[in-house]
Amino acid sequence: MSLTSLPVLSLARYHQASERPLFLEQLRQAARDVGFFYLTDHGINETLQQSLQVESRRFFALTDAQKQQVAMIHSPHFRGYNRSAAELTRGQPDWREQFDIGAERQAVALADNDPRWLQLQGPNLWPDAQPTLRPVLIQWQRAMTEMAMTLLRAFAEALQLPPEAFDTLYGEKPNEHIKLIRYPGQQETHNSTQGVGAHKDSGFLSFLLQDEQKGLQVEIKEGQWIDAEPLPGSFVVNIGELLELATNGYLRATVHRVVSPPSHTQRLSIAFFLGAQLDAIVPIYSLPEALASEAKGPQSDPQNPLLRDVGWNYLKGRLRSHPDVAERYYRDVLRARSEQLIA
Repeated sequence: MSLTSLPVLSLARYHQASERPLFLEQLRQAARDVGFFYLTDHGINETLQQSLQVESRRFFALTDAQKQQVAMIHSPHFRGYNRSAAELTRGQPDWREQFDIGAERQAVALADNDPRWLQLQGPNLWPDAQPTLRPVLIQWQRAMTEMAMTLLRAFAEALQLPPEAFDTLYGEKPNEHIKLIRYPGQQETHNSTQGVGAHKDSGFLSFLLQDEQKGLQVEIKEGQWIDAEPLPGSFVVNIGELLELATNGYLRATVHRVVSPPSHTQRLSIAFFLGAQLDAIVPIYSLPEALASEAKGPQSDPQNPLLRDVGWNYLKGRLRSHPDVAERYYRDVLRARSEQLIA
């Protein structure tokens, strides 16, 4: 593959009857061949995007004590703030500080026989020192969910499925997830360049709002990486493991990473992830014969196998990434998993 930059797709073309067939073909090709693309003309208000970036920078400028008030260690739902190097990818620290929020819902009172992934649902942590953060994030989350579901329906059409084919998976309570992320310059990373280690995303679709500093890299074939250069007015979009599972590997989640910015610079990125509702089971959809014949089955790391049970798959990833939160709130799950490995 001689690709040197990501494809660019305009969502406005999906809403134009004369342009829709070509858009759907380009969407299918981009998802199949690359797994990443820029999405322009997406309809998210530019003023809202700018307010989101301003509020994100204000959050990271808070004192450490103010940020620690909403530290993730206080949340059994894996919400809140993490210092740089607190999250792990493939066992190595990621040099980024971040603030995670999910859908704002009430915590579930667990019965003895309830699956432990139900504890992932719950309220977010919000900093008292920045009351303006919550309304902007909630507004952006709602706008992103609506847009992301439109694109997901476009994916169904691109695969020659009914537009509503994936509706039952994300249902009434999609697993929405936002990360505000600040990558410090390499003078703060102890000579590590790992902003985020190489990985695939879980969920259906991921959307990244970048600032002007590059850092995201996409592996277009083994050992060959290209930069996802910032493109004003766009999101970088990639498919997640749920779409890989649902299409029996016809679509593949693509490995990507973030390289720490140069010394004495920083990088701000804001990620939105749309996943299935936690109680969903991902089926294999019946694709047309021409597409199904090219599906090779999903790729799965033996050390991190894909699970069709969405709740368990998501919890597994959270436990691996945040061992301190796992030890505090999910010790029974860790113990059970250890006993299974021993057996």
